[in-house]
Amino acid sequence: MKIVLIGAPAAGKGTQARKMIAKYHLAYISTGDMLREEVAKGTPLGLQAKEIMAKGALVSDDLIIAIVKERIKADDCKNGFILDGFPRTVVQAEKLDELIGSVDNAIYIKVSDEVILERITSRLTCPNCGASYNKISIPPKKEGICDQCGSALTQRKDDTYEAGKARLATFHEQSEPLVAYYEKQGRLLTVDGEQDADTIFSQIAAALD
Repeated sequence: MKIVLIGAPAAGKGTQARKMIAKYHLAYISTGDMLREEVAKGTPLGLQAKEIMAKGALVSDDLIIAIVKERIKADDCKNGFILDGFPRTVVQAEKLDELIGSVDNAIYIKVSDEVILERITSRLTCPNCGASYNKISIPPKKEGICDQCGSALTQRKDDTYEAGKARLATFHEQSEPLVAYYEKQGRLLTVDGEQDADTIFSQIAAALD
């Protein structure tokens, strides 16, 4: 099972990915995490990426594809994988199709801009274990403290209203065309991301099953 997740920042992609991983035993592939891992390991691809990022430039589509190509060879991908954060553009989606053939499903978690901005500015993350919370919809049991590991929660520097609007504009311009791309292939599943997380997952699971 090869799945692509599409959604604006704070649409709930990470939450749904965790639920799918648990149910279907899929590998979770985040290109941001992979880039950092390749750089940390000092691989040839990582060194190339490090040099590009040190200059403040964006990593090329070809380099990202090369990293994805290596990642999906890992044993944990044998049963399938979920791609989060890639592809970001139609050009990247076309390159992905060349690499793996078409994906099985592209899941679009659709949320209005107003709700996204509310979520972004209310979001808290754990710098230790990566758990995510929201002051409004998913607050921690103890204010400011991670339920999972007890660390102090923080707010990301880009989780401001202004930064959120900029990130949304980028999503609409670069990534939203992926919706039409996968819909044309007959592989798009759109879910209302403003429902509670369990309801969203039950709809995703019903479609995947």
